Amino acid sequence: MLIGQSITRIDAEAKVTGKARYPADFDFPNQLYMKVLFAHRPHAIVKGIDVSAAEALEGVLAVLTAKDVVKDNIYGHIIPDQPILCGPGTNNPYGDRVRFIGDHLALVIAESEEIAAKARDLVQVVYQDLPVVGSIEEALDENAPILHPDKGSDNVFCTYRIQLGDVEKAFEACDVIVEGEYQTPVQEHAFLQPEAGVAYYDEEGRITIVVAGQDPHHDREQIARALDMPEEQIRVIYPAIGGAFGGREDASVQIILGLAALRLHQRGIDRPIKIVWSREESIIGHGKRHAYKLKAKWGATSDGLIKAAKVDVYGDGGAYAYTSTLVLGNTTLMCPGPYEIPNVSIEAHVVHTNNVPGAAFRGFGGPQGAFVAETQVNRLADALGMDRVAFRLKNLIKEESLLSVRTPIPKGVSIKQVVTELAKTSGWRVTNTGWKKPSVTPMNVGVIKRGRGIACGFKNVGYSSGGEEFCTAVVELHGGAQIEKAILYHGGAEVGQGSHTVFKQIAADGLGISVEKVALVASDTATSQYAGSVSASRMTFMGGNAIRGAVVEALEKWRQEDRPAKAAYIYRPPVTTPYAPQTGESMPNFAYGYVAEVVDLEVDTETGEICILKVICANDVGKAINPQQIQGQMDGAIVQAAGYVLMENYVQKDGYVLSDKLSTYLIPTVLDVPEVVESLILEYPDPIGPYGARGMGEMPFMPLAPAIIDAMHDAIGVWFHEFPLTPERVLRGLGKL
Repeated sequence: MLIGQSITRIDAEAKVTGKARYPADFDFPNQLYMKVLFAHRPHAIVKGIDVSAAEALEGVLAVLTAKDVVKDNIYGHIIPDQPILCGPGTNNPYGDRVRFIGDHLALVIAESEEIAAKARDLVQVVYQDLPVVGSIEEALDENAPILHPDKGSDNVFCTYRIQLGDVEKAFEACDVIVEGEYQTPVQEHAFLQPEAGVAYYDEEGRITIVVAGQDPHHDREQIARALDMPEEQIRVIYPAIGGAFGGREDASVQIILGLAALRLHQRGIDRPIKIVWSREESIIGHGKRHAYKLKAKWGATSDGLIKAAKVDVYGDGGAYAYTSTLVLGNTTLMCPGPYEIPNVSIEAHVVHTNNVPGAAFRGFGGPQGAFVAETQVNRLADALGMDRVAFRLKNLIKEESLLSVRTPIPKGVSIKQVVTELAKTSGWRVTNTGWKKPSVTPMNVGVIKRGRGIACGFKNVGYSSGGEEFCTAVVELHGGAQIEKAILYHGGAEVGQGSHTVFKQIAADGLGISVEKVALVASDTATSQYAGSVSASRMTFMGGNAIRGAVVEALEKWRQEDRPAKAAYIYRPPVTTPYAPQTGESMPNFAYGYVAEVVDLEVDTETGEICILKVICANDVGKAINPQQIQGQMDGAIVQAAGYVLMENYVQKDGYVLSDKLSTYLIPTVLDVPEVVESLILEYPDPIGPYGARGMGEMPFMPLAPAIIDAMHDAIGVWFHEFPLTPERVLRGLGKL
């Protein structure tokens, strides 16, 4: 039985020894190099582009501008709204304007990277600057410029509502009401390798793009649409990928590489073209975690039951839509938390600004919602004089509970068990008067104060709200009397989380052979069928079910001596539905994961510095296919979330990014990792997950922010309603600045 074993990752040796090849490591004979001219203006009409000096530079083969773009000159993950290249000559009615500093104006292709960079800097651009919309408040102003006048009459481009019961009447019957206004910041993905790739024509005449992404088939679809070509003429290959965290869901260099290869081919030049973004280009040129502003009002009765929750949500979508509509959908569902509340009112909006676009990032809108929900719950518990665990257990959802969207939560609800196990492990105990929080070793002598906080959360597994969801796997069996070799074809990406190891593990287990006998051919649109995105904590769940189905069908053919036996299987989960416009009624998801965390920390009240002493994370994974990989995901999510809450300060002002380097945008190093991370891997099977497994990659990220905020309140008596908790913000909270 291979399920439940911590087998070694199949890519570990190559990555440790440096043999693994990432997109920037691919070099071909006679290759060319490409650089992008970024706008470096937040909002302007491009009146003219003079590329003559760049074209005249020795070693330059081509300079492409908007007039060289095929067809509509527009693309977008959900809503096509972003020009491929901005400027004159486009057939896009508003394609001559830039809307954020990372918009692309020209592509320079040359014999070397140095020549391409020099030529890029020779391009002359004439701008007519336009007023800048730099914040949510400015976007909502009735006199604000409309950033996408062809899309609507204001800057709000998506709205969701949930209306359940009568919140105003319910508030009248509440004994305590807690109100708060909250802000969550932008977060930079800071994956190990910035955006990079190589494009060339392969032996079958296809434009082939070697790149890092999260869904090769979706990348192929976007490239083909942008170039007005059949998908069969585009091939996308993912090699080793240096991290993603949602940041590679939206296209970065994929389309421009395809455009460059196409235009040079049409000029009789068939040479590979390579591009590698700098860290600064990555920080300003691609989407980030959304900043949110949320206003909440919650009420409860004296017996500890939450009766009403009202939340108003505004997200900063930045210049283009990217995945903002889907991210907002998650926040809308999760800002009431995993609680059974009979009266709920949510108004959620996302707006356009001239900031860097908001994009998918681990948790996908869930961390913003969890921050509000869990902080409100902790404040309500304080107002009622109740223990935080006891208060949660009275209100958490259970089997057959109705969510705020008026439909039952899918079976396999385990949040109460998760919170209970966390509480017991963390030292909570049940007394004659109920649950009792353990005392934290006091540190009240001098300037160092110590506190403990708790929070929980839930997160969807798989695409939400009516998104078409399926995953395909192909298994091919070879041998004589016994299976000597199995080939697994799968489109799922490996972005560092270990999916390819799990794929082989599940296939080998189902076939009753060793992992070494399974060959994996993955993440290449020429060899694999659609598997969907490595996002939404879905790939083990979806890919595992697809592989198990393919194994069963391949084994049946094998038994019938149809050899080599080959079978394809498409797994489709239960259907989801979108929010009803006025009430939000829907079946938004088919499965969830559940998590809870306790944080112990110290804060220096003289310097404002915070040290996380310990994090205990209880995560229901359904079934631990590979426990070591799950441990890695839990540890990594906690460190990444700690950076989000304590130090990662992405600063934008008037549309410009002031923290465009890793010297000004700080991320955690080994010295910033919590001193102790204790992971409780819980296994309450999901009824439809493979072997009972749930997705879990995002879940440990979800509750850390509110747990830290709660611990800070426990330590110094101050509620912080925004973060990152830089020393300056902590000292301001203490009234010392």
